[in-house]
Amino acid sequence: MGVLVLGGYGAVGREIVTLLRDRGVAAWAAGRGPARADRVVDLHDPGSTSLRAALRDVEVVVNAAGVEDPAVVAAIADHGAAVVDITASRGYVAALERLDLPRPVLLSVGLAPGLTNLLAAAVHAVEPAPIDLAILVGAGEHHGAAGVAWVYGLLGRRFPDPRTGARVRNFTQARRFALPDGTSRRLVRADFSDQHVLTRDLDVPVRTYFGLDSRTATATLAALSWIPGAAHAPRGLRFPGSERWLVLARAPHTTAWATGQRQSRATAALAARAALAVADTPPGVHHLHRVLTLEDVPAEAGAVHPPQGDPIRSG
Repeated sequence: MGVLVLGGYGAVGREIVTLLRDRGVAAWAAGRGPARADRVVDLHDPGSTSLRAALRDVEVVVNAAGVEDPAVVAAIADHGAAVVDITASRGYVAALERLDLPRPVLLSVGLAPGLTNLLAAAVHAVEPAPIDLAILVGAGEHHGAAGVAWVYGLLGRRFPDPRTGARVRNFTQARRFALPDGTSRRLVRADFSDQHVLTRDLDVPVRTYFGLDSRTATATLAALSWIPGAAHAPRGLRFPGSERWLVLARAPHTTAWATGQRQSRATAALAARAALAVADTPPGVHHLHRVLTLEDVPAEAGAVHPPQGDPIRSG
């Protein structure tokens, strides 16, 4: 099996390459920089000879480059390779779902969406009721440029509630979550694609709430979301915090969660596992919760706590 990792020398991509190689898989880092890439690719031109050349001996492509262009995915699939994409963008996911592809494409791969999808599906199997998703990531982790740009890009924007269609401003409508360590946090709505896909697939309302382990950082995002043009603000501001993350899915009486160190490592571990599974799925677009379960989550991704009666319910 040959796997090409687009953005393979970025914060997440280089972890994916390492994990695949540790499993004995031939994996190549692809990107625009010849000094760092195993295979040089220009993704701004899906029909380029560089992309076709890079796909030589490749069965699976993992898109960790932050490039959200359906034409790139279509070109890869037409060439005969399966695709794993770690995007969290609702619009891009919807665009990919409209494609008629000759090879499988696996979406909702990573921490959120991804692990959140698996947790929600497991909770729903126990209690088919409305589900809240909580994402709490470490402000102290050095996140990749694409990930930082994605979060900033949400500032000031609205999205449709996946069940009601009501317009929701990112980083507002705070809700309190009791956490497994006995503390609690107020987290805010954010337009991760998991809630939209899961609301449709599970046929219950699913809503995603987000925060950084720094309360100040979370409050800053909430304030910036009301300032016009904040999405283009300088992105070098750093807040004190750890590299720990927590994702949690809760129904009225059931909770499942996972926790670990370094979001980029967890995303890479899920993406590497998905790359090993995608080639055996039928053509077309699939989401992680339709292909894998919590039992398939690799140890490198973090510690998983399957559904249980909810002793930590609050707010």
